[in-house]
Amino acid sequence: MKAHLLLFMRIIYIHWCPLNEVAPPGQVFGKAIQALSRISDELWLDPSEKGLALRSVNSCRSAYGCVLFSPVFFQHYQWSTSVKMNDTDKILNLNCRLGMKSILPIFRHLNSLEKNVEKCKIFTRSDKCKVVIQFFCRHGIKKIHNVCFQESQPLQVIFQKNMCANTLVIQPRLLAEAIVLFTSSQEEVTLAVTPLKVCIKSSNEESMDLTDSVYSEMFVGPDEFDFFQVGIDTEITFCFKELKGVLIFSEAIHAPIAIHFDFPGKPMALSIDDMLLEANFILATLADEPSRASSLQTLCLSQKQKRQQQEHISLLLHLPEIR
Repeated sequence: MKAHLLLFMRIIYIHWCPLNEVAPPGQVFGKAIQALSRISDELWLDPSEKGLALRSVNSCRSAYGCVLFSPVFFQHYQWSTSVKMNDTDKILNLNCRLGMKSILPIFRHLNSLEKNVEKCKIFTRSDKCKVVIQFFCRHGIKKIHNVCFQESQPLQVIFQKNMCANTLVIQPRLLAEAIVLFTSSQEEVTLAVTPLKVCIKSSNEESMDLTDSVYSEMFVGPDEFDFFQVGIDTEITFCFKELKGVLIFSEAIHAPIAIHFDFPGKPMALSIDDMLLEANFILATLADEPSRASSLQTLCLSQKQKRQQQEHISLLLHLPEIR
């Protein structure tokens, strides 16, 4: 029976003890799930020979996130595309779509997990349509979570971030200092750049709503960035919620964030590169000129209307149909 079940399993082990002085792998894995939860209420597990990819996309397809963990990130990583059933080889593409409400609570209290969990084992059971998450804790305690999934096509995004005219690489500490300026009700932020300076500011400068009338901005010089390339002066506005998620993940691994962007209305990319993982988040930006977005009808939009407009500007996000 066990040999039969192994035909339907793909197994990874996450050793919860730190591999280096930065952060435990289990905590990094959990932070990735938390960051992606700010994008969508669904999570895709996409295993391949390159590693395990965690992906999410919102319902309006204006925001997409992917964190790819290299096989060497895990203590053990086993993956295969071929499953032998009835003496025939059948190719199974187990791209699991999970409900974020099901898996997020498992990795919500990472500090508690760090203190008690020594190893985490994750494997899929295609015969049961479940992802099994096992925590091997101290004192011989084992916790098991069974999360139902649906097989689905993998998400793909076509966006050449290296072709963007503007690229900024910033340490998470510096970006965190800018984020604390904004209120919890802030929906969008604006990033304005010139060859001489960068400004991160609220996007509601002319708001007449007294309950949300705070306008904040922070100026940063080029010397504060690890890499600074501004090909065109521009000002882009994007969703604040996803930015906070990227920052949380970046702080967990102490890695800088690269920001790639062009003009308003064209998607921007936030990326994190590490030896053991790669993260890419693609966000739509507001278009401020009618010529740059055919769906923009007027420049005199309320904040709510701007939000709706942003969710539909995903001109370069080519995603497959989600089933």
